[in-house]
Amino acid sequence: MGFSGFDSPCCARNYDPLPVMLTRGSGAYLWDVAGRRYIDMMSAYSAVSLGHAHPRILAKLSEQAHRLAVPSRAYYNDRLGPFLEALCMLTGLDAALPMNSGAEAVETAIKAARRWGQRVKGVASPEIIVAEGNFHGRTTTVISFSSEQEYRDGFGPFTPGFRAVPFGDLEATRAAISERTVAVLVEPIQGEAGVIVPPRGWLAGLRRLCDEARILLLLDEIQSGLGRTGAWFAYQHENVLPDGVTLGKALGGGVLPVSAFVARREVMDVFTPGSHGSTFGGNALAAAVGLEALNVIREENLVERSRTLGAHLFDRLHAIKSPVLADVRGLGLWAGAEIQPRFSSARTFCERLLEKGVLSSATHHTVVRLAPPLVISKADLDWALDRFEEVLRELERAGAQPSVVADGVLVEP
Repeated sequence: MGFSGFDSPCCARNYDPLPVMLTRGSGAYLWDVAGRRYIDMMSAYSAVSLGHAHPRILAKLSEQAHRLAVPSRAYYNDRLGPFLEALCMLTGLDAALPMNSGAEAVETAIKAARRWGQRVKGVASPEIIVAEGNFHGRTTTVISFSSEQEYRDGFGPFTPGFRAVPFGDLEATRAAISERTVAVLVEPIQGEAGVIVPPRGWLAGLRRLCDEARILLLLDEIQSGLGRTGAWFAYQHENVLPDGVTLGKALGGGVLPVSAFVARREVMDVFTPGSHGSTFGGNALAAAVGLEALNVIREENLVERSRTLGAHLFDRLHAIKSPVLADVRGLGLWAGAEIQPRFSSARTFCERLLEKGVLSSATHHTVVRLAPPLVISKADLDWALDRFEEVLRELERAGAQPSVVADGVLVEP
C-alpha cells in the first residue's frame, strides 16, 4: 500500500507529513505500525521535551482525570493555584494566566500589552514591535505580523498595530520605537525560522531599550523555554527578566495542550473578570499535568542534561566537515542544520534520515531541526548523529545537482 493510502479523505490537507505512520512512543523512541523503532530528534517542536509516555506524567494524568478534570473557571479548583505559583517562582514574575495552545498565550500577551498601553501608559492606538522571521502561531492576529507569505496568503484582511524589524538588530528596534509603541514581542531564539540565534547581548540590550522607552519586553519562550536551551528559560542566558513571557509545549508533559502567559503584576492587573478567558484554560487536569511536568524537569535535572548533552551535540556537529552542511546553529539540545540546496532540500534529507531510523523535520526548505527529548541518552543521541553524518556523506558522493528556485521555493532536482 502506498502512503497515500494512509491519508484519510476526511483530513484537511494543512500538513504534509513524512511517509511514516506512528503508533507508539516511549522516551526518545517512536514505533511505526510495522513495528520499526525510530529515534525522535524532533520531540514535537519541544512539546515532548520530557519524552513520550513519561510514567510520572501518565500517572498524574490518570490520577487527576479520575478525580476532577474540567470543572470550569466559573469555580475555583485546588490544582490551579499551586501550578501558577510554580510558574511565577520559576520565571521570577508575579502572576500567570493559563491558556491551552501557545498561540493563545501569545494572543493573551498581545491583549495585555495593548490594554496596558492604553490604560497605564495612555497610548490611544498602541503598536507592538516584532521581529522579521518570527513564528508565534497561526491565529489571524499572529499571522498579521508574520514574514512568511504562505501563512498569510488568502487570510486577510490583517490586524494592524505591529511593526517588524530585523531579528537581532538592536538599532533597528531603537529606530522603530515611537510614541505609539507599547511593547517589543520576540522569540529569544527563532525556532521556525531555522533555529536562529541572535548576537550575544541583544536580549540585554532590548531590556535596557525597553526600560528607557517605558515599554514592555515580552518574550515568546514556547519552544525555547523549560530547559530546551540548557537553561530554564533562554532569557536567563543573558541575565534579563522580561515583563512577560509566554510558555507552552513542554508545559503539557507531552500529553496535553497547556500554555500560560506569565507577567509582572502591573501588566497582569489589566485583566478584570470577563475581559479574557478560555473554557479549558486552567482546568484541573491541565494544571495537575503542568505542575508535574515542572517537577519532572527539576527533579530529573533535565535542564542540566540539556546543557551537557547540548554541548556534546554541537561538538559533534561542528566537527563534521562536509560541503553539504552549510551551517549549524542553536543552543542546548536544539540545533538547526543548514543544508546546501545544491545537494538536497531539507525535506529530502529528513526522508533519508527516516529511512535510517531517525525522525526529524525540515523548515524553510534548507534547515533540518535536531531537537530530541531532553531525556534522550548520550548513546541514542550519538546513534542519531551517526545516521545524520551518513546522509551527509551519501549526498557528497552523489554530488551537487542543479536546482531551481521558483517563487522562493526550492524545486527538487
